[in-house]
Amino acid sequence: MSSGKYKPEYPRVAQLKTVDIFREHLQKEGIHLDFDAEVESGINSPFAKSHTTRAGNEIGNSLCILPMEGWDGTTDGKPSDLTKRRWKNFAISGAKLLWGCEAVAVRHEGRANPNQLLMNEENLSEFEGLYQMIEKEHQDAFGNTSDLFTGLQLTHSGRFCKPNSKTKMEPKILYSHPILNKKFGLPDDYPLMTDSEISELIEDYVSASVRAQKAGFKFVDIKHCHGYLGHEFLSAYDREGKYGKSLENRTRFLREIVAGIRAEAPGLEIGVRMSIFDWSPFQEGPDGKGIPSMTDGYKYAFGGDSSGIHENLSESFKFLNEMRDLDIELLCTTAGSPYYNPHIQRPAIFPPSDGYNPPEDPLIGVARQINATGEVKKAFPGFYVVGSAYSYLQEWLPNVGQHVLKSGKADSIGLGRMVLSYPELPADILAGNDMKRPKICRTFSDCTTAPRNGIISGCFPLDPFYKKMEEHEQLKLAKNK
Repeated sequence: MSSGKYKPEYPRVAQLKTVDIFREHLQKEGIHLDFDAEVESGINSPFAKSHTTRAGNEIGNSLCILPMEGWDGTTDGKPSDLTKRRWKNFAISGAKLLWGCEAVAVRHEGRANPNQLLMNEENLSEFEGLYQMIEKEHQDAFGNTSDLFTGLQLTHSGRFCKPNSKTKMEPKILYSHPILNKKFGLPDDYPLMTDSEISELIEDYVSASVRAQKAGFKFVDIKHCHGYLGHEFLSAYDREGKYGKSLENRTRFLREIVAGIRAEAPGLEIGVRMSIFDWSPFQEGPDGKGIPSMTDGYKYAFGGDSSGIHENLSESFKFLNEMRDLDIELLCTTAGSPYYNPHIQRPAIFPPSDGYNPPEDPLIGVARQINATGEVKKAFPGFYVVGSAYSYLQEWLPNVGQHVLKSGKADSIGLGRMVLSYPELPADILAGNDMKRPKICRTFSDCTTAPRNGIISGCFPLDPFYKKMEEHEQLKLAKNK
């Protein structure tokens, strides 16, 4: 199924041009998504609110750049010129929280693609250079970096590892998943990571954290989302040994990493980007729309129920209690996985090439994440909470984001795909400028379709830099297969 041939059946956000039209559509569809009719600017804007972490680091406003994978590092894990261009855009965006900028592998075998960044001793100076570039570019643009808070997201891709080839998966899994094993061609007896291998990996996370601190980063994110290894621990209900079955065991991975960081990198803050709920994997149905692969009795959705298509945050809250006990303050919420249920994780009207047509108005997916994050913030007011899933809102992003901040449903608005096409959006929101319509992400999903076909990721439809690259032509061919 190709996103290039899909004709949306839901109204495009760009068609919802006025407050009344937008509100009427939400009401008609029963979408519980509140927004402010007018967006405030200046020092009293909710977006301008700063925060000082318990460790004493200042975050100068309530806008955040989320980590995104670029598929454009070198084969040995160093940043390329394309990587540096993207990070520079993040630095001059106007956001004061850079949540990792990019997913960075802690060991070669855990890379999601052969061009993913890799934090090791050989690459340390490159990360020092990236951090120094961020500081310089932000200083040149805004005159102050004392309130810029930049972290590094550390990851192992688990069952989605492709460290050596863009087309060959080399999974590292914690348990045999009845749907995902079959979906990605793994036999039921595919070997599992051993407890000793996990212990060695924990040491890699700690070593990578020490290097991140040396490079200048103020925090690390121990990634627990999107079906990658940290997330898979949370659903390892069938796994034997000290990392499976009980919640205590399934959260041991995080606890042991945190203990190591606190011992070897004192003063380095720790965050967690977490899929606060998950659903059953979806597949393309007879009409092209996504349908759940399993409903009754599905048991692997952490933060979901046995139906496979609803949330149940009870276990998520228990995990958050563990995070609170570990004195972790920084939490970035997301949901599901781009590999098996992208419509709940990254709402879009156009699906990626390996996806399915949306089974619901994507605004429903936006509202679902915002409201679930609101439940988390209400139950855990001590977390500094960054929300996700805002890009699909397009012109209405500032209006919805402002209401979220004013109503206390999150502390910061996370921006992902949107800043690939429109990197200066945070600065425009803060200044009260009208959004630049030609730059607004329309969720064509090309930034996902490209890497799914072994092509670098970028905004090919709207960024002139990518539009004129030869990879754009390769992408067009891939979409029309």
